[in-house]
Amino acid sequence: MNEVLTTDHISMEFGGLRAVSDLHLQVYPQEIIGLIGPNGAGKTTVFNMITGVYKPVEGQIYFDSNNITGLSPDKITKLGIARTFQNIRLFNSMTVLENVMISKHLRRKSNLLEAVLSMPKYNRERTMHYKECMELLEKVELADVADEMATSLPYGKQRRLEIVRALATEPKLLLLDEPAAGMNPNESNELMEFISKIRNEFDLTVLMIEHHMEVVMGICQRIYVLDYGVNLAVGSPSEIQNNEKVIEAYLGAVDTDA
Repeated sequence: MNEVLTTDHISMEFGGLRAVSDLHLQVYPQEIIGLIGPNGAGKTTVFNMITGVYKPVEGQIYFDSNNITGLSPDKITKLGIARTFQNIRLFNSMTVLENVMISKHLRRKSNLLEAVLSMPKYNRERTMHYKECMELLEKVELADVADEMATSLPYGKQRRLEIVRALATEPKLLLLDEPAAGMNPNESNELMEFISKIRNEFDLTVLMIEHHMEVVMGICQRIYVLDYGVNLAVGSPSEIQNNEKVIEAYLGAVDTDA
């Protein structure tokens, strides 16, 4: 099976301090992979390298067998990698639908002049994107709030909307940065169901950073554990739960018999 994503021994440093060192990840089609570790372990730095915010000082990154190392974030998104952020980044002055429509601009083929002059090509494309975004909102059960302001949604639905906005870019690989942050147990359970649903519905591969161990252990097929930028362990949830080094360093009170 060909990997969707491979980080081939990548490293990143800031001012001589190594944030990530010699990291090798392999992610296969339709997997949900967890990336865990304490604050400062380098998890978000890994996401920033994958999405083109940072260029690794060593190593290469491959997506669908293409070397994407050093490409700009917009080019990487067009290739099929989308991400969310730990802090919700919705457009507060826009509706739910408008937030999703913004992401469709990435797939627009009409140019600025055609948009300004409202030419037929632009109008046809806008109508098509409107229909696609409404269909997307229906699939994720947000169509009934399409015309509401994004900030009027409950916290859990705002998190869902941010993921939907990423889906609108038509990704193959979805990177989720702490999607359960700030959620109560009920919202976390709904999130797990939602991620599994969109993985199947949209034929996605998911790589997620998450501190909620219940979410990670409940949804991920494999888990990578970072220790100050170095890969400490990789394995199934049960293997990670029973790894003495991981338990001691990161999981603490997690019940290894669960």
